[in-house]
Amino acid sequence: MNKTNPKIHIIGAEVSGLIAAQTLENSGFSPIILEATNSVGGRVKTDLVDGYQLDHGFQVLLTNYPAAQKFLDYKKLELQNFLPGASIFNDGKSQTIGDPLRDFSLLFPTIFANNISILDKIKILKLNLKLKTKSIEEIFHEKEISTLQYLKDFGFSDKTISQFFRPFFSGIFLENQLKTSSRMFEFVYKMFGEGNAALPKAGIQAIPNQLFENLKSTKILFNTKVDSVKDGEISLKNGKILQSDFTIIATDPNNLIANSKQENLKWKSCFTLYFETEKRVMEKAIIGLLPSKNALINNIFYHTSLETTQNGGKELLSVTIVDHQELEGTNLIEKVKEELKKYFKIEVSRHIKTYEIPKALPDLQNIKSNLKPEETQFSETIFLAGDTLANGSLNAAMLCGESAALAIINNLNQK
Repeated sequence: MNKTNPKIHIIGAEVSGLIAAQTLENSGFSPIILEATNSVGGRVKTDLVDGYQLDHGFQVLLTNYPAAQKFLDYKKLELQNFLPGASIFNDGKSQTIGDPLRDFSLLFPTIFANNISILDKIKILKLNLKLKTKSIEEIFHEKEISTLQYLKDFGFSDKTISQFFRPFFSGIFLENQLKTSSRMFEFVYKMFGEGNAALPKAGIQAIPNQLFENLKSTKILFNTKVDSVKDGEISLKNGKILQSDFTIIATDPNNLIANSKQENLKWKSCFTLYFETEKRVMEKAIIGLLPSKNALINNIFYHTSLETTQNGGKELLSVTIVDHQELEGTNLIEKVKEELKKYFKIEVSRHIKTYEIPKALPDLQNIKSNLKPEETQFSETIFLAGDTLANGSLNAAMLCGESAALAIINNLNQK
């Protein structure tokens, strides 16, 4: 092995792999990324269909993510911010609640919204203040309970949980029982409370695209599928074998290495449907929630309420489905259209595209904020990266990519 110019391969041009490459470059190394598809981003992708930007699932960037602030240039991304709140729909009518301290226009709608009691509104304020004074490290060292139990212990009423917390966080955690760890709830709630939810003007894929464009000495081999990995070599699907001094697996390792630490990894799935409409029922850039227990729809959002690089000419509506109730294809589309009309009074012009995302978020227990570099090491020369190692967030994906790269750098420095 040439210590000054070792052969370092990264499998997967997902966000974690791109951050690993950037970290290695910063220390003078020139890694090679092996990417199975023809573009970067992994689960963070945007398609252009009929002039509309369609993200693969309803995804947002929380601008207060520490790793995002470190690795991304927000100004170049031309971030478009959501209003810090939500419109809750019941019986075709909506009420808006939000944080008036960050957007004054939300003050009176929040005060007069009667679906959440004054007492619970005060508790929401207390929760905001509590988490502002609590560090991320403190959050991830707390005892884990379910998000639902956390909210009950905090004193929120069943009505507020069902009207706001359940539909809002079901769309984030992609499960509607609020079983997700209270650590993740506190972390996400803190990020929402201290920063903005935003989308790049060109869509969510602008994030990995920017990371890719920042790379200078990294070589990326697209359409290169890996079959298996072991210390010292990588076997490709086409039969070719690559010699590798160090390998970072920044994608699902289960099919690549034997005895993976993540063999029992489970995933949360969702559907996202995009529709074209003539007009918007919500003029401002705010998410719409549906708290009805029996409904398919979890949330809706008009992407054209934000400024976008591409626009198909009318209004673009996304609909997120957490539990598809075994409906698929045309049946799913028609049922969603019925619910849009019934609950939101939305008439769609046409269905544009449906995304079924079987691996939308890792379903994790004992979640962490990050891994120490040495914790990413799987074997003598193989290292793991990705949000599946810590928690299902863009922040964790970046931090774990950085940690895997630092582990290799530390290894080389010791040698």
